[in-house]
Amino acid sequence: MTEKWGNVYLVDDDADMRAATGQWLELAGYQVQMFAEAPLALERIGADLEGVVVSDVRMPKMDGMTFLHHLNDLDRDLPVVLVTAHGDVQMAVEAMRKGAYDFIEKPYEPERLLDVIQRACEKRRLVMENRDLRRRLAGSAGIEQQLIGNSPGVRRLREEILDVADTDAPVLIQGETGTGKEVVARCLHNFSSREKGRYVAVNCGAVPENMFESELFGHERGSFTGADRRRIGRFEYAQSGTLFLDEIGSMPLPMQVKVLRVLQEREVMRIGSNEAQPLDVRMISATNKILLDECAAGRFREDLYYRINVVELRVPPLRERGEDILLLFDYFIAQAAVTYSRPAVPLQHRDAGLLIGHDWPGNVRELKNIAERFVLSSLPEPQRLPSILGVPGQPDPVQEDQTLQDQLRRYERCLLEQSLLRHKGDVQSVMEELNLPRRTLNEKMTRHGLERKDYT
Repeated sequence: MTEKWGNVYLVDDDADMRAATGQWLELAGYQVQMFAEAPLALERIGADLEGVVVSDVRMPKMDGMTFLHHLNDLDRDLPVVLVTAHGDVQMAVEAMRKGAYDFIEKPYEPERLLDVIQRACEKRRLVMENRDLRRRLAGSAGIEQQLIGNSPGVRRLREEILDVADTDAPVLIQGETGTGKEVVARCLHNFSSREKGRYVAVNCGAVPENMFESELFGHERGSFTGADRRRIGRFEYAQSGTLFLDEIGSMPLPMQVKVLRVLQEREVMRIGSNEAQPLDVRMISATNKILLDECAAGRFREDLYYRINVVELRVPPLRERGEDILLLFDYFIAQAAVTYSRPAVPLQHRDAGLLIGHDWPGNVRELKNIAERFVLSSLPEPQRLPSILGVPGQPDPVQEDQTLQDQLRRYERCLLEQSLLRHKGDVQSVMEELNLPRRTLNEKMTRHGLERKDYT
């Protein structure tokens, strides 16, 4: 039995009985919290209690049956074991009918109580695992619509988001420019209990240094020249919600000290005010820099780094996402077609290699831009993508009656050609990129009529 599922909330007004029962349970490996009256226990019991409740029936202020009624309102699946010295068959039946897990009469053998509690804890564990599974399934369906892709890296990222979304742990999102770090931040907000609160995003790289403090913390009227009215800062505006600081590595060092203090004290003070405002804000940051390198160079505070990096999520670059590229391109084409009232021309087989073979320095942002240009282009469809990517045009369009082998041969030629273009005919680099022995590469280039000199 794990401690997580061995929690017992023991409620009994008899101090001696409470102490003896608590000792039995602790010796059996349970984590026990003891209460002399039911109202005190109710203040501590939540709907997702990972354990069971054991309660006496005859108690002052609130009896066990009333206590059971309140617990049922809180969580009908919470196992409640009632214990009494005054029980009878009628009371036992009534208790079970009202939702008690079991009913034990005093005096009882400790083994009898331990057996009931063990079975109740096992039932509770299964209930909570099923609840968690339902939440994950519901969340997964939604998150797949926001964070699109089937590559292993993206699937793992979605799991990590759902694992930490409904916590208040600060998250640092690492990733190259254009990979979709703000999409991840929005998912963390949308799949948390703060989803009804505000999601407030600040691009630290776009805020002038002399406006940083007012932007984040706000100011009082008259606190400086031009402050003609009170302004609520972004921290305060995100109260009960999420604050996303994008490109946090661009934050000036003097502001880093002040942000660190806000995060430590959980309060913010507007410029010109002497009164601190308490904060209840979930902090998410993002960067395309290696912040530990920035710390070593003296451009980022190490204490702030460890404060914001309780959980780190890495967004994979597009070049590592394989066929997600084609999935995202189709998605962006459909979006652009609606936005610009143009037909959504589907991607052809001959163009798949161009997309997958591109190195995507601008990542998903670049892919979306190319999809929009593809939809808006007035060129004949076979020429659109080669023209946008700046590569030689492709051979004649694939015929519908071409065999799979023919299409694979064309696809292989396209991948070889794109690699030769990227590496300007450097055969060694092509071999490393495609993981091909020199002899195999030479054979394939000869078969497809590709010559190194055409790409140098």
